[in-house]
Amino acid sequence: MTLTTFKSPSLENIRQAAKTLFAQASDTSCRYSRQLSEIAGATVILKYENLQFTGSFKERGALVKLLSLTTAQRKQGIIAMSAGNHAQAVAYQARRLGIPVVIVMPCFTPHVKVERTRAFGAEVIFHGETLDDAIILGTQLAQERNLTIVHPYDDEQIIAGQGTIALEMLEMYPDLEVLLVSVGGGGLIAGNAIAAKSLQPQIKIVGVQTKRFPSMLKALQGESIVCGRSTIAEGIAVKTPGKLTLPIIRELVDEILLVEEDEIEEAVRLLLEIEKTLVEGAGAVGLAALLKYRERFAERKVGIILSGGNIDMPILAEIVQRSMVRSGRLVRLDVEIRDVPGVLADIARYIGETGANIVEVHHQREFTCLPLQSADVEFVLMTRGLAHLEQIMEALTKAGYKTRLLSSCGVNGDRLSTLS
Repeated sequence: MTLTTFKSPSLENIRQAAKTLFAQASDTSCRYSRQLSEIAGATVILKYENLQFTGSFKERGALVKLLSLTTAQRKQGIIAMSAGNHAQAVAYQARRLGIPVVIVMPCFTPHVKVERTRAFGAEVIFHGETLDDAIILGTQLAQERNLTIVHPYDDEQIIAGQGTIALEMLEMYPDLEVLLVSVGGGGLIAGNAIAAKSLQPQIKIVGVQTKRFPSMLKALQGESIVCGRSTIAEGIAVKTPGKLTLPIIRELVDEILLVEEDEIEEAVRLLLEIEKTLVEGAGAVGLAALLKYRERFAERKVGIILSGGNIDMPILAEIVQRSMVRSGRLVRLDVEIRDVPGVLADIARYIGETGANIVEVHHQREFTCLPLQSADVEFVLMTRGLAHLEQIMEALTKAGYKTRLLSSCGVNGDRLSTLS
């Protein structure tokens, strides 16, 4: 089955794409979240695109695009440039359709995305630090090898395929008032803005970018684009907005919000802990924005697209650990002691009596300003939270030990600092 070629995505094009996708890509679940709604003070509806077979919404646009290729184009092969999710989707669908595929990826693409792309039979080439770098090389290779480019966002079929998400969401929840969508090059938000605004003109479409890569926002504002070097949301780390997507976004998107790295981390953690679903940084920015700007969305019905779930386990482990630090469940305490036998055991006993678990101990005599026969001991403790931490510090203080909290940064930093 092939799609009729169209020049500009419309609601009818998106509906045609939905027919193409039927039974070939997952109609992912779309559910109300009671706990997140209580936390945010809004009615929160989550669209689980992280549960697509390749772990992201990219399967939609990839399949629609590949089915639009001619027989000659399929035989010659295709090339895609991607920070990971588009790569996996294109590689998977290309294997299903028997199309040779080359993928150009940034050098620091998460390992899980690289290996899954290779597992689908793609030739993987690494180039540069960002998607923009990969696009430059990919365009060159396409000319040299006579390959058809499957662009990650600047393509009519890609945009139409991504827009099918809004069709599914509004079919289940036609009274949605806001749709929060992550923004990189703009393919996802452009397609869904077309679909949502066509079906529900009053709906607010809000894009979300990481503060380190605010390219679309800056382009809309007519300002120079300055980006950081890295972000946990590498899937939307795009420096150059799409030529096709930018005018669509300018016309149909109501605003674009920016979120910080620690806010994205917390959103990933909340989705894992509350919803029991694994979402990558780029997929969690919508929730991060909802929580950061909650007064804008209070008492409104808000849809959030969880766009992807492909995250490296070491990164996830670090997010969990850092979240524990911010919540006071993993802390570092510095305790000043007399450097004589039995004191360390005495402190460990006091800590143990509070029910805390000692994870690490670092004993320091030389690199300190304390008098001779004194020492600093740094304890890394696992606690039940801030109230438990207060109990531990009170117990050590009553026992005569001068204690200082070292892990005082993060979400609860103001409160933690008052304890030291």
